[in-house]
Amino acid sequence: MVRYLLQRLVHSLIVLFGVTLVVFLLLHHIPGGAARGALGNKATPGAILNFNRQNGYDLPLWDQYYHLVSNLVHLRFGYSYKLNETVGLAIGQRLPKTLVLTGLSTALALLIAVPFGVFQAARRNKATDHVLTGVFFILYAMPSFLLGTLLILYFAVDLKVLGFEAPQSTSVLGILSQPRDLILPVLTLAAITIASFSRYMRSSLLDALTEDYIQTAKAKGASRARVFFNHALRNAVIPIITLVGLSIPGIIGGAVVTEAVFNYPGMGLLTYNAIATTDLPLLIGVTIVSTVATIGGSLLADLLYMVADPRIRYA
Repeated sequence: MVRYLLQRLVHSLIVLFGVTLVVFLLLHHIPGGAARGALGNKATPGAILNFNRQNGYDLPLWDQYYHLVSNLVHLRFGYSYKLNETVGLAIGQRLPKTLVLTGLSTALALLIAVPFGVFQAARRNKATDHVLTGVFFILYAMPSFLLGTLLILYFAVDLKVLGFEAPQSTSVLGILSQPRDLILPVLTLAAITIASFSRYMRSSLLDALTEDYIQTAKAKGASRARVFFNHALRNAVIPIITLVGLSIPGIIGGAVVTEAVFNYPGMGLLTYNAIATTDLPLLIGVTIVSTVATIGGSLLADLLYMVADPRIRYA
């Protein structure tokens, strides 16, 4: 197992290196470059030349990339000229808030999706199964910005029972102290995840019910409830663990749009503003953090799968 983890860490470093290289090259081909994004379209050639010299953008690309990698190795993400602060500080202030949002939405999605998936599997091809399938397909296909806007119009504007803007506190405790304003962002981010998890749970449980050990349990006289919950459900839940780990990138990606809709002061809104202002150091920083989250989610899924199912061993 230790050897497997070391191999995965080496592969992760290679992936991280590849991502930094691709992102670096793509961002340096943005029309207008970083200078236009920072100084505006009316910046003079002299101002642009001075900006590039001060930030090292006048150096050859390989020199710029070498300095980028060297800084990342020392956990220096650069300086955001739009926020007028270091990228590390900007990310450090907002990352915990996004973890709160994604953590609450994922927990809510699991609490709702797993029972619904089990219910649909138990009521396969019944009217309720078809209705829930239709509802979840609609949620899965609906863009998060549209769903968030509809929830704001109904619950905040029409009913006036929930806040239309997310908590604006600078601390995690301050955000958690405003649950009324946190409900809609969490619901928006959880809705699409619920649709995905429930469909996966239903399919996994139906597949488990066709296994030989289920037929053996029935032949031994086990009750239908015992077969369903003690045998089929126990094994059907295991793949959900993998799905949770692999869905982390998608959840974070959805948080970008959701946080922009609700003006939630997290990583998603930070990424959105970095794109809008062409803040290259900040864009590279948030991309690296998202890549690490993706790699970490995949590795966590593998480890939890091994813990949940002792039969699995990685050579």
